[in-house]
Amino acid sequence: MGSKKSIALITGASSGIGLEFAKPLDSDPRIDEIWLCARRENRLQNLAQSLNKSTKIIAGDVTDSQWQDRLQQELEQNNVQIHTLINSAGMGKKGTVEEIGRDNNAYMIDLNCRALTVVCSICIPYMSTGGRILNLASVAAFLPQPKFAVYAATKSYVLSYSRALHKELKSKQITVTAVCPNPMETEFFQHTGKPQEISSIKRIGLEQVEKVAAQALRRSERKKDISLLSISAKFVRIVSRILPHPFILWIEEKIGLI
Repeated sequence: MGSKKSIALITGASSGIGLEFAKPLDSDPRIDEIWLCARRENRLQNLAQSLNKSTKIIAGDVTDSQWQDRLQQELEQNNVQIHTLINSAGMGKKGTVEEIGRDNNAYMIDLNCRALTVVCSICIPYMSTGGRILNLASVAAFLPQPKFAVYAATKSYVLSYSRALHKELKSKQITVTAVCPNPMETEFFQHTGKPQEISSIKRIGLEQVEKVAAQALRRSERKKDISLLSISAKFVRIVSRILPHPFILWIEEKIGLI
């Protein structure tokens, strides 16, 4: 069989931070090949053409059980080990739970929580010693957010799950890092459903996606279980651990965050 090929696997690779992660990984000498996963195959092909390393495209919806089975088969049939797994596929919808509706609320949970968990479960047996997993959470993980209720709750799940998994995999020398950025300069606002209604205060804290990705990779190298970039995100985390959440929700309402 020969030595195993070392790969990086990125979900949500067609845009935003998933695409941004591919750039530094393309120059990582520990990685032989990059596997790109997302629904928009044409975008993945464009990204693949811009990279120097060889790539494999596994197009499809990560919530689809058939896509998950295909990922499992690809890992079984190829002589590979995963050095870096990045779960960046995700979505958020703005509005009340009632406005967003049953299907969108359920899909957010399926994509942000269930699919991420399934991909980790599939990939962990193929992770290399010293490997790493980066799961995209959000600063929203620290607090409940009315009109982002389901999104914030899913990111709280990602944070909790990632930190627990970090402990579980320590004996295998695998690092799991929850990446918790402020809103980023990506297509996210266009897919919230109400981009024009995103709070101007939230827009002030917009982070540059390339900086978020670079910081997250540095934190994972240092075997940290969480990555925060901006001072405001660090402040939110501290406040969420000190003040009662009902009081914080009252303040959010008064200053126009909700």
